[in-house]
Amino acid sequence: MKRLTTLNSLFVIPILLGASFSLTAFAQERKKEQTDSAPVESLTLKADKLFAQWDKPDSPGCALGVIKDGSFIYKRGYGMANLDYNIPISTNTSFYIASTSKQFTAMSIALLAREGKISLDDDIRKYLPEIPQYQSPVTIRHLIYHTSGIRDYLELTDLAGRHTEDVNTDDDFIKLIARQKNLNFKPGEKYLYSNSGYFLLSQIVKRVSGKSLRVFADENIFKPLGMVNTRFHDDRSEIIKNRATGYFPRKGGGFSVLITNFDGVGDGGLFTSVEDLLLWNQNFYNNKLAGGADLINNLFTTGTLNNEEKTDYAFALMTSNYKGLKMISHGGSFNGFRAEMLRFPEQKFSVICLCNLGSVDATGLATKVADIFLEKQLKQLAKDDGSGAVSESAFLKLSEQELAGVAGLYFNPTAVTHRRVIVKDGKLLFVINANNAIELKAVSASRFLMPDIPTNVEISFSPPQPGRAKNMYVVVSGGKPEVFEPIKPAAYTPEELSKFAGMFYSEELDAKYVFSIKENKLIVNVGAEEILLEEASIDVFASPQGQMIKFKRDPQNHIAGFSLSAIRVKEIFFSKMQR
Repeated sequence: MKRLTTLNSLFVIPILLGASFSLTAFAQERKKEQTDSAPVESLTLKADKLFAQWDKPDSPGCALGVIKDGSFIYKRGYGMANLDYNIPISTNTSFYIASTSKQFTAMSIALLAREGKISLDDDIRKYLPEIPQYQSPVTIRHLIYHTSGIRDYLELTDLAGRHTEDVNTDDDFIKLIARQKNLNFKPGEKYLYSNSGYFLLSQIVKRVSGKSLRVFADENIFKPLGMVNTRFHDDRSEIIKNRATGYFPRKGGGFSVLITNFDGVGDGGLFTSVEDLLLWNQNFYNNKLAGGADLINNLFTTGTLNNEEKTDYAFALMTSNYKGLKMISHGGSFNGFRAEMLRFPEQKFSVICLCNLGSVDATGLATKVADIFLEKQLKQLAKDDGSGAVSESAFLKLSEQELAGVAGLYFNPTAVTHRRVIVKDGKLLFVINANNAIELKAVSASRFLMPDIPTNVEISFSPPQPGRAKNMYVVVSGGKPEVFEPIKPAAYTPEELSKFAGMFYSEELDAKYVFSIKENKLIVNVGAEEILLEEASIDVFASPQGQMIKFKRDPQNHIAGFSLSAIRVKEIFFSKMQR
């Protein structure tokens, strides 16, 4: 069977003040020895340099754990857990790990299935009758593998003009999901990462077991493994010992605290530490929970689409090949926290990186730590062979004029999404959204790679030909190319542009969008936010956040409404309101 991945799944350090510094017995015994690549001290110094910019008494930072054969060979805290009270980060600091939490939700579901209390092929309406009956049933299996087609509830919340920092109950989110009359696609037809799936899994655990996901996971996972400082945080008023505060960079310097009332769990919501995650990591090799090795093997089973294509997503574990080695990982990003836990099972080597600063790339740091400690095992190429394992010497230095030749706005009609490629400071950047762009490095004038992320992503452009558009092709982990067509912006006169003005309403979002003209540009107001739209093509506009708005016309050629698509939400319809 073919394997399938998609970019939408990415998609994505010198003051040592009170920091936890430890080399275990494994490292101490080899203190004067040579490892496969370098002395232990040399490796750890290299790792420290990766985090040097945050290892300060006035900066948030990260906790790092490097594991070999079930024990830490290095662990350290960098920077501060709390800037108000000058509390440094240690490996006992409790971090919110966002989507990295999903694997614990998946384990809870696996345990219930093993007990025979649920079947992965059950229609979710058996437990969640509020969810509409769509043309094809959505099963628990679809939720696990992100193949349900259910729109992402966090993105729905944002599109509705609300915020996850607001007070939202589980019932609020269930009602929002239940309002959706349509799916993004037929269940099992595609893979598209959706937080709704794992939020709904948490509700299934609650309704089947009679216990909240927090209580169920505590009794069946955390206590048996000795993870005493790990919990699903479902009570925003609760005190959490040794909790790190989440921060974002502040314009003009410094940092802002992110105050949130969000306490949803399932797709995220777990607080844990590097020390506790060591115990979770070891359980993959020696399972102490019910089910033995069979349970763990089930967790590694990846999804299969209706057409028999295999995805790379298992039970909230991403399987991939990183520079020639098998890697299993899952990152997290939310509310000022960033997390990554990646494991090389054949080497019994893992890296845990937990950070409390929203601008930190925890995944990139974790893979760079792996590069240091596994230098000899990882595939290092002098020339590009298409695998994604490329040394710096393989990349070409293109002129800004050459880079500008492939820059532009591109649209994927199948995924109903657009991507922008820009040139900035002499670099070619692939823009994910207004706050996230990834550098593309050239291996030819028309072929580029993303070497700074663990997933192998290739971006190529068809050569310009008379009468043919220059398409962009995105290939993730050797999968099927995603084809993006160049967008040729429509040139509207002020009078033509004014035809799009007005108020529009979506029943599925229970939200109003107001369009107006400002300085010959179309503006949309969503709640209190004003968003400048860019002309993409005839009747189509794009936002800096990655949304696509496609206006619909009635038989008289009047604007009657529009469809709204984002990365994880497709074609929500808004109708024009009559004044």
